[in-house]
Amino acid sequence: MDGVRKTFDEWAQNGRAELMEAEHGKNVSKFLQTISFEKPFTFLDVGCGNGWVVKKISKEKNCRKAVGIDKSKKMIIQANQKKDSDKEEFIHTDIESMKYKGKFDFIFSMESIYYADSVDVALKKIFSMLKPGGSFFCGTDFYSDNKATAKWAKIMKIQMHLHSKKEWKEFFKNTGFITKTKQIKDLKSRKKWKREFGTLFIIGTKPQR
Repeated sequence: MDGVRKTFDEWAQNGRAELMEAEHGKNVSKFLQTISFEKPFTFLDVGCGNGWVVKKISKEKNCRKAVGIDKSKKMIIQANQKKDSDKEEFIHTDIESMKYKGKFDFIFSMESIYYADSVDVALKKIFSMLKPGGSFFCGTDFYSDNKATAKWAKIMKIQMHLHSKKEWKEFFKNTGFITKTKQIKDLKSRKKWKREFGTLFIIGTKPQR
């Protein structure tokens, strides 16, 4: 079992999944409010944890399907236990290995892609799973511009790819995405980095052609 899967299996059991939801919920909700869900859409959450984002998105009236994947089997078990809509679907897999019929309008990931064995491979797979004109929203607190979080890899003792905002944009552009970034800050947080840097969202749109 790899270190990432083992760590998140443990977190599913010790209450850390709920803590992650609480930690990220405010900024994720702020970001999701900037997305237009006016047309019928399908949604994929990469690294869904206990499924809280999938559950939130499934409540959008135009959501046709919201799928969550996680490489932690115990996180997926927990997500399925909380499932309360036929729109929700949870699959135990990592993005690189995912097999799924159909493509998505929106793909989302919060604090997940930097755990991939290869960021390039993960991004290429995500690009291939988007419909033309679809968007990938990648959120991370762990980026080198944000010095306060750069030490997380040493604390966690598992593989975490640390990159700058500029490097993330380059990864996305090299994959073929039309790319922009947005930083969502929590000005009322007690943590200085949340006020000054916040969550970095890299937004990649797949060209129509």
